[in-house]
Amino acid sequence: METTRLAQRSVEAAQPKANRYTVYDDALKGFGLRVYPSGIKTWIVEYRPAGGGREASKRRVTLGSTEALAAVMARKAAADVLAAVRLGADPARERQQSRKALTFESLAQAFLSEHVATKRKPRTLQQYRALLEDMAVPTLGKLKAAEVHRAQVAKLHLKFRDTPYQANRMLAVIGAMYSFAQRHGLVPEDVNPARRIEKYREHRRERYLSADEMDRLGSAIREAETVGIPWEVDDTKPTAKHQPAKDLQRTILAPHAAAALRLLMLTGARLREILHLRWEHVDFERSMLHIPDSKTGRKSILLNPYALAVIAALPKCSAYVIAGFDPEKPRADLHKPWKLILKRAQIDAVRIHDLRHTFASIGAGSGMGLPIIGKLLGHTQASTTQRYAHLDNDPLRRATGAIGATIAAAMGECSAGAEVVPLRRGQAG
Repeated sequence: METTRLAQRSVEAAQPKANRYTVYDDALKGFGLRVYPSGIKTWIVEYRPAGGGREASKRRVTLGSTEALAAVMARKAAADVLAAVRLGADPARERQQSRKALTFESLAQAFLSEHVATKRKPRTLQQYRALLEDMAVPTLGKLKAAEVHRAQVAKLHLKFRDTPYQANRMLAVIGAMYSFAQRHGLVPEDVNPARRIEKYREHRRERYLSADEMDRLGSAIREAETVGIPWEVDDTKPTAKHQPAKDLQRTILAPHAAAALRLLMLTGARLREILHLRWEHVDFERSMLHIPDSKTGRKSILLNPYALAVIAALPKCSAYVIAGFDPEKPRADLHKPWKLILKRAQIDAVRIHDLRHTFASIGAGSGMGLPIIGKLLGHTQASTTQRYAHLDNDPLRRATGAIGATIAAAMGECSAGAEVVPLRRGQAG
Protein backbone atom coordinates (compact mmCIF):
# COMPACT_ATOMS: atom_id res chain seq x y z
CA MET A 1 0.00 0.00 0.00
CA GLU A 2 1.55 3.24 -1.19
CA THR A 3 1.65 6.03 1.38
CA THR A 4 2.90 9.60 1.31
CA ARG A 5 2.08 13.04 2.61
CA LEU A 6 -0.90 13.95 0.47
CA ALA A 7 -0.62 17.53 -0.75
CA GLN A 8 -1.08 19.38 -4.02
CA ARG A 9 2.36 18.20 -5.09
CA SER A 10 1.23 14.57 -4.58
CA VAL A 11 -1.72 15.13 -6.88
CA GLU A 12 0.56 16.36 -9.66
CA ALA A 13 3.03 13.51 -9.13
CA ALA A 14 0.43 10.72 -9.26
CA GLN A 15 0.31 9.46 -12.84
CA PRO A 16 -2.37 7.17 -14.35
CA LYS A 17 -1.56 3.47 -14.67
CA ALA A 18 -3.16 0.54 -16.44
CA ASN A 19 -5.29 -0.15 -13.37
CA ARG A 20 -6.91 2.06 -10.78
CA TYR A 21 -4.80 2.56 -7.64
CA THR A 22 -4.93 4.51 -4.38
CA VAL A 23 -2.26 6.53 -2.55
CA TYR A 24 -2.91 6.90 1.18
CA ASP A 25 -1.87 9.70 3.48
CA ASP A 26 0.88 8.73 5.94
CA ALA A 27 -0.49 10.96 8.71
CA LEU A 28 -4.32 10.85 8.52
CA LYS A 29 -5.30 7.19 8.47
CA GLY A 30 -7.96 6.43 5.89
CA PHE A 31 -7.45 9.58 3.81
CA GLY A 32 -6.48 8.73 0.25
CA LEU A 33 -6.08 9.81 -3.38
CA ARG A 34 -7.61 7.50 -5.98
CA VAL A 35 -6.16 7.62 -9.49
CA TYR A 36 -8.03 6.16 -12.49
CA PRO A 37 -6.57 5.00 -15.83
CA SER A 38 -8.52 7.83 -17.49
CA GLY A 39 -6.51 10.38 -15.53
CA ILE A 40 -9.36 11.34 -13.20
CA LYS A 41 -8.24 11.74 -9.57
CA THR A 42 -10.59 11.82 -6.56
CA TRP A 43 -10.18 12.22 -2.79
CA ILE A 44 -11.54 9.42 -0.64
CA VAL A 45 -11.73 8.46 3.01
CA GLU A 46 -12.00 4.89 4.28
CA TYR A 47 -13.09 3.72 7.73
CA ARG A 48 -14.60 0.87 9.70
CA PRO A 49 -17.94 1.64 11.39
CA ALA A 50 -17.58 2.53 15.07
CA GLY A 51 -17.76 -0.53 17.29
CA GLY A 52 -17.22 -2.90 14.36
CA GLY A 53 -13.57 -3.60 15.06
CA ARG A 54 -11.29 -5.19 12.53
CA GLU A 55 -13.97 -7.74 11.68
CA ALA A 56 -16.19 -5.04 10.18
CA SER A 57 -15.92 -4.34 6.45
CA LYS A 58 -14.34 -1.11 5.39
CA ARG A 59 -16.59 1.64 4.08
CA ARG A 60 -15.54 4.31 1.63
CA VAL A 61 -16.77 7.88 1.06
CA THR A 62 -15.79 9.87 -2.03
CA LEU A 63 -15.10 13.48 -1.04
CA GLY A 64 -14.78 14.93 -4.54
CA SER A 65 -12.42 15.31 -7.48
CA THR A 66 -9.04 16.96 -7.18
CA GLU A 67 -10.24 19.64 -9.63
CA ALA A 68 -13.09 20.65 -7.36
CA LEU A 69 -11.34 20.15 -4.01
CA ALA A 70 -7.85 21.31 -3.11
CA ALA A 71 -5.66 19.03 -0.97
CA VAL A 72 -6.02 21.18 2.17
CA MET A 73 -9.81 21.21 1.93
CA ALA A 74 -9.94 17.49 1.19
CA ARG A 75 -7.81 16.75 4.27
CA LYS A 76 -10.15 18.77 6.47
CA ALA A 77 -13.22 17.03 4.99
CA ALA A 78 -11.64 13.62 5.61
CA ALA A 79 -10.83 14.57 9.22
CA ASP A 80 -14.47 15.65 9.74
CA VAL A 81 -15.76 12.33 8.38
CA LEU A 82 -13.44 10.30 10.60
CA ALA A 83 -14.41 12.39 13.65
CA ALA A 84 -18.08 11.71 12.93
CA VAL A 85 -17.34 7.98 12.66
CA ARG A 86 -15.70 8.00 16.10
CA LEU A 87 -18.94 9.50 17.45
CA GLY A 88 -21.00 6.66 15.96
CA ALA A 89 -21.92 8.01 12.52
CA ASP A 90 -21.75 5.96 9.34
CA PRO A 91 -21.43 8.49 6.46
CA ALA A 92 -21.28 5.90 3.66
CA ARG A 93 -24.46 4.21 4.86
CA GLU A 94 -26.18 7.56 5.29
CA ARG A 95 -25.30 8.54 1.74
CA GLN A 96 -26.59 5.23 0.45
CA GLN A 97 -29.88 5.69 2.29
CA SER A 98 -30.11 9.26 1.03
CA ARG A 99 -29.83 8.06 -2.56
CA LYS A 100 -32.66 5.62 -1.94
CA ALA A 101 -34.79 8.17 -0.08
CA LEU A 102 -38.22 8.99 -1.42
CA THR A 103 -38.33 11.90 -3.85
CA PHE A 104 -41.15 14.46 -3.87
CA GLU A 105 -42.44 12.89 -7.09
CA SER A 106 -42.41 9.37 -5.63
CA LEU A 107 -44.19 10.58 -2.52
CA ALA A 108 -46.81 12.29 -4.68
CA GLN A 109 -47.48 9.04 -6.55
CA ALA A 110 -47.73 7.06 -3.30
CA PHE A 111 -50.10 9.66 -1.83
CA LEU A 112 -52.36 9.61 -4.90
CA SER A 113 -52.47 5.82 -5.30
CA GLU A 114 -52.49 4.68 -1.68
CA HIS A 115 -54.56 7.43 -0.06
CA VAL A 116 -56.55 9.61 -2.46
CA ALA A 117 -57.57 6.85 -4.90
CA THR A 118 -58.82 4.62 -2.08
CA LYS A 119 -60.45 7.19 0.22
CA ARG A 120 -61.61 10.04 -1.99
CA LYS A 121 -63.96 10.39 -4.95
CA PRO A 122 -62.60 9.90 -8.51
CA ARG A 123 -63.11 13.59 -9.28
CA THR A 124 -61.08 14.53 -6.19
CA LEU A 125 -58.30 12.20 -7.36
CA GLN A 126 -58.37 13.91 -10.74
CA GLN A 127 -58.10 17.36 -9.15
CA TYR A 128 -55.30 16.35 -6.74
CA ARG A 129 -53.35 14.70 -9.55
CA ALA A 130 -53.55 17.85 -11.68
CA LEU A 131 -52.45 20.09 -8.80
CA LEU A 132 -49.46 17.91 -7.96
CA GLU A 133 -48.32 16.68 -11.37
CA ASP A 134 -48.93 19.88 -13.33
CA MET A 135 -47.93 22.48 -10.73
CA ALA A 136 -45.69 21.00 -8.02
CA VAL A 137 -43.79 18.02 -9.46
CA PRO A 138 -42.11 19.91 -12.36
CA THR A 139 -40.32 22.10 -9.80
CA LEU A 140 -39.94 19.88 -6.71
CA GLY A 141 -40.19 16.37 -8.19
CA LYS A 142 -36.50 15.38 -8.13
CA LEU A 143 -35.84 16.67 -4.61
CA LYS A 144 -35.78 14.31 -1.63
CA ALA A 145 -39.18 14.58 0.03
CA ALA A 146 -37.69 14.99 3.49
CA GLU A 147 -35.36 17.75 2.29
CA VAL A 148 -37.94 20.05 0.66
CA HIS A 149 -37.92 23.33 2.58
CA ARG A 150 -40.71 25.78 3.33
CA ALA A 151 -38.88 28.44 1.31
CA GLN A 152 -39.03 26.26 -1.81
CA VAL A 153 -42.76 25.62 -1.43
CA ALA A 154 -43.37 29.31 -0.69
CA LYS A 155 -41.51 30.23 -3.88
CA LEU A 156 -43.62 27.75 -5.82
CA HIS A 157 -46.78 29.22 -4.27
CA LEU A 158 -45.62 32.68 -5.35
CA LYS A 159 -45.06 31.44 -8.90
CA PHE A 160 -48.81 30.87 -9.27
CA ARG A 161 -49.92 34.12 -7.63
CA ASP A 162 -51.88 35.09 -10.74
CA THR A 163 -54.20 32.14 -10.08
CA PRO A 164 -54.63 32.43 -6.30
CA TYR A 165 -57.36 29.82 -5.99
CA GLN A 166 -55.27 27.15 -7.73
CA ALA A 167 -52.14 28.20 -5.81
CA ASN A 168 -53.96 27.81 -2.49
CA ARG A 169 -55.42 24.43 -3.47
CA MET A 170 -51.96 23.22 -4.46
CA LEU A 171 -50.57 24.34 -1.09
CA ALA A 172 -53.34 22.51 0.75
CA VAL A 173 -52.74 19.29 -1.21
CA ILE A 174 -48.98 19.42 -0.52
CA GLY A 175 -49.78 19.85 3.18
CA ALA A 176 -52.13 16.85 3.09
CA MET A 177 -49.51 14.80 1.24
CA TYR A 178 -46.89 15.43 3.94
CA SER A 179 -49.40 14.61 6.69
CA PHE A 180 -49.91 11.27 4.92
CA ALA A 181 -46.13 10.79 4.73
CA GLN A 182 -45.73 11.48 8.47
CA ARG A 183 -48.45 8.96 9.41
CA HIS A 184 -46.69 6.29 7.35
CA GLY A 185 -43.18 7.09 8.55
CA LEU A 186 -42.01 8.24 5.12
CA VAL A 187 -40.71 11.57 6.46
CA PRO A 188 -39.86 12.72 10.00
CA GLU A 189 -42.72 13.93 12.20
CA ASP A 190 -41.66 17.57 12.01
CA VAL A 191 -41.34 17.73 8.22
CA ASN A 192 -44.17 19.54 6.42
CA PRO A 193 -42.87 22.34 4.18
CA ALA A 194 -46.41 23.62 3.43
CA ARG A 195 -47.01 24.54 7.06
CA ARG A 196 -47.27 28.24 8.04
CA ILE A 197 -47.26 29.56 4.46
CA GLU A 198 -49.85 32.29 4.22
CA LYS A 199 -52.48 31.69 1.54
CA TYR A 200 -53.63 34.30 -0.93
CA ARG A 201 -56.87 36.12 -0.33
CA GLU A 202 -59.54 34.65 -2.56
CA HIS A 203 -62.22 36.91 -3.95
CA ARG A 204 -65.25 34.67 -4.08
CA ARG A 205 -66.99 35.02 -7.42
CA GLU A 206 -70.70 35.75 -7.13
CA ARG A 207 -72.89 35.78 -10.21
CA TYR A 208 -76.64 35.45 -10.09
CA LEU A 209 -79.03 35.58 -13.03
CA SER A 210 -81.44 38.50 -13.03
CA ALA A 211 -85.15 38.03 -13.79
CA ASP A 212 -84.56 39.35 -17.30
CA GLU A 213 -81.64 36.96 -17.85
CA MET A 214 -83.69 34.00 -16.63
CA ASP A 215 -86.44 34.98 -19.08
CA ARG A 216 -83.95 35.13 -21.98
CA LEU A 217 -82.40 31.83 -20.86
CA GLY A 218 -85.78 30.07 -20.84
CA SER A 219 -86.66 31.50 -24.25
CA ALA A 220 -83.36 30.34 -25.73
CA ILE A 221 -83.85 26.79 -24.39
CA ARG A 222 -87.39 26.61 -25.82
CA GLU A 223 -86.22 27.90 -29.19
CA ALA A 224 -83.27 25.49 -29.28
CA GLU A 225 -85.32 22.37 -28.53
CA THR A 226 -88.12 23.23 -31.01
CA VAL A 227 -87.13 25.14 -34.15
CA GLY A 228 -83.42 25.26 -33.32
CA ILE A 229 -80.95 28.12 -33.03
CA PRO A 230 -79.73 29.65 -36.33
CA TRP A 231 -76.13 29.20 -37.33
CA GLU A 232 -73.83 32.12 -37.82
CA VAL A 233 -72.13 31.42 -41.16
CA ASP A 234 -69.17 33.50 -42.27
CA ASP A 235 -69.84 34.00 -46.00
CA THR A 236 -66.22 35.03 -46.55
CA LYS A 237 -64.86 31.57 -45.73
CA PRO A 238 -64.15 29.13 -48.62
CA THR A 239 -66.46 26.47 -47.14
CA ALA A 240 -69.40 28.87 -46.80
CA LYS A 241 -70.82 27.97 -50.22
CA HIS A 242 -71.09 24.33 -49.15
CA GLN A 243 -73.30 25.15 -46.15
CA PRO A 244 -76.96 24.02 -46.15
CA ALA A 245 -79.71 26.44 -47.14
CA LYS A 246 -80.38 29.14 -44.55
CA ASP A 247 -83.68 27.61 -43.45
CA LEU A 248 -81.75 24.43 -42.59
CA GLN A 249 -78.89 26.16 -40.80
CA ARG A 250 -80.17 25.56 -37.29
CA THR A 251 -78.88 23.64 -34.25
CA ILE A 252 -81.52 21.57 -32.45
CA LEU A 253 -80.95 20.99 -28.74
CA ALA A 254 -81.49 17.38 -27.66
CA PRO A 255 -84.38 16.98 -25.17
CA HIS A 256 -82.15 15.46 -22.49
CA ALA A 257 -79.68 18.37 -22.68
CA ALA A 258 -82.56 20.87 -22.42
CA ALA A 259 -83.98 18.93 -19.47
CA ALA A 260 -80.59 18.94 -17.72
CA LEU A 261 -80.34 22.73 -17.95
CA ARG A 262 -83.88 23.13 -16.60
CA LEU A 263 -83.23 20.74 -13.71
CA LEU A 264 -80.05 22.56 -12.73
CA MET A 265 -82.03 25.79 -12.55
CA LEU A 266 -85.11 24.33 -10.82
CA THR A 267 -83.33 22.21 -8.18
CA GLY A 268 -80.07 24.01 -7.37
CA ALA A 269 -78.32 20.65 -7.77
CA ARG A 270 -74.69 20.27 -8.78
CA LEU A 271 -73.87 19.36 -12.37
CA ARG A 272 -72.68 15.81 -11.60
CA GLU A 273 -75.72 15.17 -9.42
CA ILE A 274 -77.94 15.73 -12.47
CA LEU A 275 -75.74 14.11 -15.13
CA HIS A 276 -75.13 10.99 -12.99
CA LEU A 277 -78.76 10.71 -11.87
CA ARG A 278 -80.16 7.22 -12.51
CA TRP A 279 -83.84 6.38 -12.86
CA GLU A 280 -83.81 4.31 -9.66
CA HIS A 281 -82.80 7.46 -7.77
CA VAL A 282 -86.07 9.20 -8.73
CA ASP A 283 -88.90 8.82 -6.21
CA PHE A 284 -91.99 10.01 -8.13
CA GLU A 285 -94.33 9.17 -5.27
CA ARG A 286 -92.54 11.44 -2.77
CA SER A 287 -91.24 13.93 -5.38
CA MET A 288 -87.62 13.37 -4.37
CA LEU A 289 -84.23 12.42 -5.74
CA HIS A 290 -82.23 10.02 -3.55
CA ILE A 291 -78.60 10.45 -4.62
CA PRO A 292 -76.40 7.74 -3.03
CA ASP A 293 -73.07 9.51 -3.48
CA SER A 294 -72.86 13.27 -3.97
CA LYS A 295 -70.00 15.62 -3.10
CA THR A 296 -71.20 15.64 0.53
CA GLY A 297 -72.19 11.97 0.65
CA ARG A 298 -75.69 10.52 0.49
CA LYS A 299 -78.19 13.24 -0.33
CA SER A 300 -81.91 13.74 -0.99
CA ILE A 301 -83.24 16.53 -3.17
CA LEU A 302 -86.85 17.64 -2.82
CA LEU A 303 -88.42 18.24 -6.23
CA ASN A 304 -90.86 21.05 -6.89
CA PRO A 305 -93.74 20.24 -9.32
CA TYR A 306 -91.95 21.91 -12.23
CA ALA A 307 -88.77 19.86 -11.82
CA LEU A 308 -90.79 16.68 -11.40
CA ALA A 309 -92.66 17.43 -14.63
CA VAL A 310 -89.36 17.87 -16.51
CA ILE A 311 -88.19 14.41 -15.42
CA ALA A 312 -91.55 12.75 -16.05
CA ALA A 313 -91.59 14.03 -19.65
CA LEU A 314 -88.25 12.40 -20.52
CA PRO A 315 -88.12 9.09 -22.39
CA LYS A 316 -86.33 6.26 -20.59
CA CYS A 317 -83.71 5.41 -23.20
CA SER A 318 -80.79 4.93 -20.82
CA ALA A 319 -79.96 3.86 -17.29
CA TYR A 320 -79.46 7.57 -16.65
CA VAL A 321 -82.17 10.21 -16.54
CA ILE A 322 -80.02 12.50 -18.72
CA ALA A 323 -79.11 10.12 -21.51
CA GLY A 324 -75.72 10.48 -23.17
CA PHE A 325 -74.23 9.00 -26.32
CA ASP A 326 -73.59 5.69 -24.52
CA PRO A 327 -76.73 4.40 -22.71
CA GLU A 328 -74.53 2.66 -20.14
CA LYS A 329 -72.51 5.76 -19.22
CA PRO A 330 -73.51 9.17 -17.87
CA ARG A 331 -73.18 12.23 -20.04
CA ALA A 332 -69.74 13.84 -19.54
CA ASP A 333 -70.70 17.53 -19.64
CA LEU A 334 -73.03 20.22 -21.01
CA HIS A 335 -70.34 22.49 -22.37
CA LYS A 336 -71.59 22.84 -25.96
CA PRO A 337 -75.33 23.14 -25.16
CA TRP A 338 -74.61 25.69 -22.41
CA LYS A 339 -72.37 27.77 -24.69
CA LEU A 340 -75.04 27.69 -27.40
CA ILE A 341 -77.83 28.81 -25.06
CA LEU A 342 -75.79 31.57 -23.43
CA LYS A 343 -74.83 33.02 -26.79
CA ARG A 344 -78.45 33.00 -28.01
CA ALA A 345 -79.68 34.53 -24.75
CA GLN A 346 -76.92 37.17 -24.92
CA ILE A 347 -75.74 36.41 -21.39
CA ASP A 348 -72.07 36.83 -20.50
CA ALA A 349 -69.78 35.51 -17.75
CA VAL A 350 -72.10 32.84 -16.37
CA ARG A 351 -70.98 29.32 -15.43
CA ILE A 352 -73.30 26.34 -15.12
CA HIS A 353 -72.58 26.34 -11.37
CA ASP A 354 -74.03 29.87 -11.21
CA LEU A 355 -77.46 28.31 -11.75
CA ARG A 356 -77.06 26.75 -8.29
CA HIS A 357 -76.12 30.14 -6.86
CA THR A 358 -79.14 31.71 -8.56
CA PHE A 359 -81.45 29.09 -7.03
CA ALA A 360 -80.04 29.90 -3.58
CA SER A 361 -80.15 33.67 -4.12
CA ILE A 362 -83.84 33.60 -5.02
CA GLY A 363 -84.64 31.64 -1.87
CA ALA A 364 -82.52 33.86 0.36
CA GLY A 365 -83.88 37.04 -1.19
CA SER A 366 -87.43 35.81 -0.55
CA GLY A 367 -86.75 35.64 3.18
CA MET A 368 -86.86 31.84 3.44
CA GLY A 369 -83.91 31.78 5.85
CA LEU A 370 -80.43 30.34 5.46
CA PRO A 371 -81.13 27.03 7.28
CA ILE A 372 -83.88 26.21 4.76
CA ILE A 373 -81.67 27.19 1.82
CA GLY A 374 -78.87 25.04 3.21
CA LYS A 375 -81.14 22.00 3.45
CA LEU A 376 -82.39 22.47 -0.11
CA LEU A 377 -78.82 22.70 -1.41
CA GLY A 378 -77.63 19.76 0.68
CA HIS A 379 -75.04 21.71 2.67
CA THR A 380 -73.65 19.76 5.62
CA GLN A 381 -72.24 22.87 7.34
CA ALA A 382 -74.08 26.12 8.05
CA SER A 383 -70.92 28.08 7.20
CA THR A 384 -71.23 26.97 3.57
CA THR A 385 -74.66 28.59 3.25
CA GLN A 386 -73.39 31.74 4.95
CA ARG A 387 -72.13 33.07 1.62
CA TYR A 388 -75.77 33.94 0.83
CA ALA A 389 -76.29 35.83 4.10
CA HIS A 390 -76.12 39.24 2.42
CA LEU A 391 -79.06 38.22 0.22
CA ASP A 392 -81.22 37.18 3.17
CA ASN A 393 -82.36 40.79 3.55
CA ASP A 394 -86.09 40.49 4.13
CA PRO A 395 -85.90 40.78 7.96
CA LEU A 396 -83.30 43.55 7.61
CA ARG A 397 -85.48 45.41 5.12
CA ARG A 398 -88.41 45.33 7.53
CA ALA A 399 -86.17 46.46 10.38
CA THR A 400 -84.63 49.38 8.52
CA GLY A 401 -88.07 50.38 7.27
CA ALA A 402 -89.45 50.56 10.81
CA ILE A 403 -86.42 52.49 12.13
CA GLY A 404 -86.47 54.87 9.19
CA ALA A 405 -90.20 55.56 9.60
CA THR A 406 -89.73 56.37 13.29
CA ILE A 407 -86.81 58.72 12.59
CA ALA A 408 -88.65 60.38 9.71
CA ALA A 409 -91.70 60.94 11.95
CA ALA A 410 -89.55 62.47 14.67
CA MET A 411 -88.06 64.81 12.09
CA GLY A 412 -91.49 65.70 10.71
CA GLU A 413 -90.69 64.11 7.35
CA CYS A 414 -92.91 61.01 7.55
CA SER A 415 -94.73 60.14 4.33
CA ALA A 416 -98.37 59.18 4.39
CA GLY A 417 -99.13 55.56 5.24
CA ALA A 418 -95.77 54.83 6.87
CA GLU A 419 -95.77 52.68 9.99
CA VAL A 420 -94.52 54.86 12.86
CA VAL A 421 -93.14 53.70 16.19
CA PRO A 422 -93.27 56.66 18.63
CA LEU A 423 -90.03 57.55 20.38
CA ARG A 424 -90.23 57.51 24.19
CA ARG A 425 -88.63 60.18 26.25
CA GLY A 426 -85.00 59.30 26.87
CA GLN A 427 -84.99 56.50 24.28
CA ALA A 428 -82.52 58.23 21.95
CA GLY A 429 -79.72 58.10 24.49
